[in-house]
Amino acid sequence: MYIILDISRCINLQHKCFLLMVVDIFKRLAPRSNTSGRNPINSTRLPSSTSTKITCTRSHKYYDFCFIDGPTVLDPTTSTLFVMDSTGPTLVEKIKPYPRKHENSTMSRIKELTLTSGPPGPKCQVQHNAPAIVFSAGGYTGNFFHDFNDGFIPLYIIVNSILYDQDPVLVISKARDWWLQRYSDLLQVFSEHPIINLDNDTATHCFRSATVGLISHGFLTINPKSLKTPKTLPHFHAILGKAFGQTAHRFYRQRHHNERPRIVLISRTVGVGRAILNQEEAMEVADRIGFEVIVYEPSSRTDLHVAYDLLSNSHAVVGVHGAALTHLLFMRPGTVFMQIVPLGTNWLAKVCYENPGRAMGLEYIDYRITAEESSLLETYGKDDIVVKNPGAKIGTNWSMEIMKIYLKEQNVRLDLDRFSWFLKAAYDKAKKFMDKEG
Repeated sequence: MYIILDISRCINLQHKCFLLMVVDIFKRLAPRSNTSGRNPINSTRLPSSTSTKITCTRSHKYYDFCFIDGPTVLDPTTSTLFVMDSTGPTLVEKIKPYPRKHENSTMSRIKELTLTSGPPGPKCQVQHNAPAIVFSAGGYTGNFFHDFNDGFIPLYIIVNSILYDQDPVLVISKARDWWLQRYSDLLQVFSEHPIINLDNDTATHCFRSATVGLISHGFLTINPKSLKTPKTLPHFHAILGKAFGQTAHRFYRQRHHNERPRIVLISRTVGVGRAILNQEEAMEVADRIGFEVIVYEPSSRTDLHVAYDLLSNSHAVVGVHGAALTHLLFMRPGTVFMQIVPLGTNWLAKVCYENPGRAMGLEYIDYRITAEESSLLETYGKDDIVVKNPGAKIGTNWSMEIMKIYLKEQNVRLDLDRFSWFLKAAYDKAKKFMDKEG
């Protein structure tokens, strides 16, 4: 038997955000992580005075980052951070604290902050005996991939490098109420202090120091060589468990000793692209092979405690390439993770989900569809370059037209005989995992 978990559909904005992200990443290589040392800050050239306390790095293609090493006062009404008691020459830095600085359209929506060592700032109204982390939750926030890729994983990197073993105050721009509510338990793992909303707070705040901006190591990636103590994606999974796995939600918390391993099929809605057109038949095949099948269609309104409970207590997950596969971060190391890769998305599938899946310790299975399994065959014909040679069609010109073809127009009709062989391999691995781990 299989179970359908009917989660409300994703809002249009989420799909739009994910597609906008794809336009750029096909034009560029994945961001390079800093492996030259344990301190991820590369200071810019500063005045010769040793009393200057503002350092910034702007050498990375994907982010800028600044650090104020000493007492700092924040004036939210002017979006300015002042160095307190500065005796050196005046230094002024401007920064938009969101790690997609290569995207002009995205960064145009990010509030710019000013860091200055003079003149003296306003008097402090709220004193915090803690450092501040200042960043934006704007940009693509609301898309599940970007919430983690551009937000929480970079925040985790900051906490485990610059501010290691400290309890920071989070100062967030574009901290919308629905976003704060959705991720409240995770934000509390990063900081026990109340969040300061940079957009509607009017009081001046003082901190021991301030980091402004977030550091990215790549797509859903943590480079342990750049942290004070080595941390990896499984460590990040552990804090997700602390945030979402320690609640009263236990609907799926059932171990399956001597029973059927559970596979979760992450479903996409027909009409948004990359949907499985014969999903019912595929579920029946998985059921006959021996799986307990659950269909999961996440949205912005999905309770993340329920999602974590489901994914972390399953033994295999399968889904077509898309933002929802970011749920791999909820899965236990050793879980089987099968990504269905549509035509024209090989590179995206590898850097966005295959590489992070392997880094998580998942049993990764790559199911690349054939031309006969793509709906593009019916639209363009087998001899059209769109179907015959997607790489040549895409080239280096990943335009809106190309994006529309491979991500919006394309759906998948699985060859069930071929797919069953992959499911059998997934079942064997999932059964062993279940017998060992429960």
